[in-house]
Amino acid sequence: MDVNVFVLLILLFEKKSLRKVMFDSVLLGSEQRFPFSSICIIFVVMKRYYVCFSIAGSDPSGGAGIQADLKTFSALGCYGASAITALTVQNTKGVVQSVPVDANLVYEQITAVLSDMSPTAVKIGMTPTVEIIEAIVTALNTFPVSHVVLDPVMVSSSGCRLMDSEALKVLCTKLLPLCSLVTPNIVEAVVLKECLEKEKRVDPSLCMLVTGGDRSGVPCDVLSTPAGRVVLNGHRVHTINDHGTGCTLSSAITAFLARGFPLEASVCQAKKFVEKALKAGLEQRLGGGRGGMNHFFAPEPLLIEEF
Repeated sequence: MDVNVFVLLILLFEKKSLRKVMFDSVLLGSEQRFPFSSICIIFVVMKRYYVCFSIAGSDPSGGAGIQADLKTFSALGCYGASAITALTVQNTKGVVQSVPVDANLVYEQITAVLSDMSPTAVKIGMTPTVEIIEAIVTALNTFPVSHVVLDPVMVSSSGCRLMDSEALKVLCTKLLPLCSLVTPNIVEAVVLKECLEKEKRVDPSLCMLVTGGDRSGVPCDVLSTPAGRVVLNGHRVHTINDHGTGCTLSSAITAFLARGFPLEASVCQAKKFVEKALKAGLEQRLGGGRGGMNHFFAPEPLLIEEF
């Protein structure tokens, strides 16, 4: 007798989970006969880019912020998306002014990307106000992401304050618990530690990379995870073209996490990338202050993931 054959379509979506869609009563034709137990299984191989998402401030000079993040994502073979939290007036000589973007607009930017493109990793930079931080937290709770890297931009290298005390409190109590890694410099790490202790929110499971590249001597970073501490020494590159090194480091870590590297390996690979980018831009002259590095010293093609 003729039978209806069920076609089981297996689609592999984000987070490597299996979504099963059953199409019942698919009649293959009266002239064909199959045992009743026959099942046709179709495997669909899907392809997508490694998507990284930067939530940060804009730098019109292109050396730091969103612009540095997107360059880094691209150089490391990832597809970059962005949401702008603040508009700054700056160049190679420093930051003159910073204006926060409306928090509702920040939220809409973030959810527009998260709901549609499902990035694997998110890098968060400048978060100048309480409302913006809460918007980010709400969006990330609604659309969870596998990896969240926070570069807590509090004060610019030229001394311009980029976050108020109330925003710092909300960052420590609401945003940090959502982060896979936090990448403060030594000064920022002290501020975060004091805030966490004051709010009684110290979390031993928090992963933190305290960067020391801005200190004299051999650049030494310390990676703290629940497994312990690892000291990561680097090679100092003597150059004035170092604008945006912190942004580039955190976004490079984000890119390697998106590509599937473990945390410590992502940090080590990102450090190497920054050192090479600094060396590649060593002899260039850009502007009258501290210029940007050469992110595209050896750009990778846009990588494609099959799943």
